[in-house]
Order: sequence, then C-alpha cells, then structure tokens
Amino acid sequence: MQILAHGNRPSFTNAAKPERANKLYEYFKEECKKTGIKVENGEFGANMQVELINDGPVTIILEK
Repeated sequence: MQILAHGNRPSFTNAAKPERANKLYEYFKEECKKTGIKVENGEFGANMQVELINDGPVTIILEK
C-alpha cells in the first residue's frame, strides 16, 4: 500500500487482485477466530454499513 504525500487517504493502486485479496481476508479472519476474537463478516468487497464505538487508540501492525 502506498501512502499519498498530499493527504490522509492511502492509495490502493498496488493492492492485491480480488482473488488473492479474498484469500488473505479469509486467512486473517480464521486466524483472528483462533485467538478467541469475536469475528463477524459479510461478503468480501461488498459495500457494508457498520456501526462502532471508538474507545481508545488502536494500532494494527501488519508485516509482510
């Protein structure tokens, strides 16, 4: 993922193709479930309406 220098939104120009991205999505979802994290999901790539409450800072580190 390439971060744009002139704004806060990332560029997804170099994102994985949908087939590969879906496999990674499924893998990540299953790994989260194994740790006991409650996981809910919808259709990959669908326009989803979500509601959440932000309660404190969160940092997610993804390593290749």
